[in-house]
Order: sequence, then C-alpha cells, then structure tokens
Amino acid sequence: MASTNNNANGDATYVPKSGLRAPYPAIEPYKTGTLKVDDLHEIYWEASGNPEGVPAVFLHGGPGGATSVSDRQWFDPKHYAIYLFDQRGCGKSVPHADLTNNTTWDIVKDIEKLREHFGHEKWHVFGGSWGSCLSLAYAQAHPDRVLSLTLRGIFTLRRSELEFFYQNGSSHIFPEQFEPYYEHIPEEEKSDLIAAYYKRLTSDDKEARLQAAKRWTRWEMSTLRLYSNEEVIKRADVDDYAVAFARIECHYFVNAGWMEDGQLLKKENVDKIRHIPATIIQGRYDVVCPAKTAYDLHKEWPQADYYLVPDAAHASGELGIAHQLITATDKYRSIKA
Repeated sequence: MASTNNNANGDATYVPKSGLRAPYPAIEPYKTGTLKVDDLHEIYWEASGNPEGVPAVFLHGGPGGATSVSDRQWFDPKHYAIYLFDQRGCGKSVPHADLTNNTTWDIVKDIEKLREHFGHEKWHVFGGSWGSCLSLAYAQAHPDRVLSLTLRGIFTLRRSELEFFYQNGSSHIFPEQFEPYYEHIPEEEKSDLIAAYYKRLTSDDKEARLQAAKRWTRWEMSTLRLYSNEEVIKRADVDDYAVAFARIECHYFVNAGWMEDGQLLKKENVDKIRHIPATIIQGRYDVVCPAKTAYDLHKEWPQADYYLVPDAAHASGELGIAHQLITATDKYRSIKA
C-alpha cells in the first residue's frame, strides 16, 4: 500500500508505507523552568535535545491545549535545541484557565520573550492546528526571527473555519459525536453554538463550566483521526485539561483571535514571510481544520512546499502526517542560526 502526497508543484509522489519516517525516540528535557511574562501569567518551558544545537520552538494546539512528551520527537535531538512551552493558562502554566491578558498577540509577545530569554537571534518554528495559526501570526510579526516554518493542519481562525467545525459541517461526518455537544445547548441558542458555549464556559457556576467544557472537548477529541483514539478522547474526562482547553479555545474564537477575518492569508501579510523556507502539511480528511484553509494558504504562498496527505485527518501522529513532519525538520537541518 502506498501513501500519496502532493509536493510543492501539486504533483503526486508515492511513498511506500514501509518507507514512512517515524518520530525520533523519546527524550527527556535537559532543563525546565518558568518565565513570568506579565504581572499575572507565568509560562512553563522546557529544553531538550542538543544544548549547543540550532534552536527550534514547538507551538502547541488549542488554544488551550498543552505540550506533551511526544512533541520533542519531531526534531533530530542531535541537531536541534528543542524548546517547548505551555501557552498562557494551560498545561503547567499559571494561573490555570485564566482568560485575562490571554490573546493571540500576548502569546506572540511571549514567544519573543522566550527567544530573548534563551539568547537566540533566530529559530525554527513548528506548529500544528492552532499552532500553525500562531506560527503564521508570529512569523508575520517577526519575520527576521524565523529560520523556517513547519506547519501542519492549517488553521487561520476565519469565521468560516469555525462554523464548519463548531456549527454545521463536520456535524454531517461525525453525527453521533456531534449530538452530545449540540444537545447540551437549548434550542433558542443553537443558532450560534460558540457563543452559547462561551456563556457557559465563563459562567460563575463551576459545574456549568465543567459540563460545557467536557462536551466541547469531547467533540474535538473525537474527530482528530481517521480512526478514533479512545485514549485521546478520554482527555475530555480530565477536569483541568477540559476546562482550560474549552475556556481558552472558545475565548479566542468568540473574539476572532483579535484579528481581521482572513488576516493571515492576505497577500500583504504573506509577503512578509514569503522568503522564509516553509512546509505546509495537511490531511485530506481533516474535519477539524479542513483542507481548504491549507489550499488557500498554498495558493497565496506557492513558494512554500505543500503536501496533502490523502489518507490522514488532523492528528500529527497519523503515519503520512508524521512522515512529512520529520522529513521537513530533517530538511531544515541545513539552515543554520
């Protein structure tokens, strides 16, 4: 069996399943710490790989997700100094699930503060899902600090993207998973499910927040892969994870990421990063961040390598996606800081 991927020219290339690259072996960080980024927020970070290596920063999904041990494995640990951090309000960062001063542009500033904290002039930037959106926002704000971009499961926070997944689109593909999310909201509020969930996720009623968070999170966790992964879905049962994930994510979506609709895809903004070596990796059957967004980015930015994996959905761990991610970070080993 073969996996078909589209290269930068839109041509088909065939990679035998037996030849697919896998992530690097698991490693432990050589250093961890926290960085106070304003009067309220303190973010957790870790460094792994080669302390003298070329720096690379990993931007996790959500908003409101967190880093995991497997995120270190996308990079050659002999070559890269690998930096992971939990964004404001989630993971090991504090205060937990707090929405104050928690915007796209606050996190862009945090990335710069981390770069300066570690003493690097430039670094490679890797982001999937919300991390791809944040990577684009960061690169467009600081194009002179980015050595390369590895982007997976492209998301740019357009209203059309949000409505497809949270209102009416993916619901037609995963109806049984959508039903508990949908039925949690009264009929009179169902015309805008994101707003309805935001009302509950910011309620003073702790139990109301928790129940809304679990349904929101379970809906997303149930749709990440071609074949559902029960261990991933069970994240929705972890109260702290679900509350941070749902509250922060919904907060960003209600506020449109504090961006104009389609801002990251505008020609004048893509022009700022057109010179940066980049790889766009997208699963054909991704219903969380549908392929149209990756295609729209590819059309505006044909200079970037573009791979549409035909037998994958959203998750980075799916075989064809993982292969392209490792291939990209290995290719960028030739770019020095």
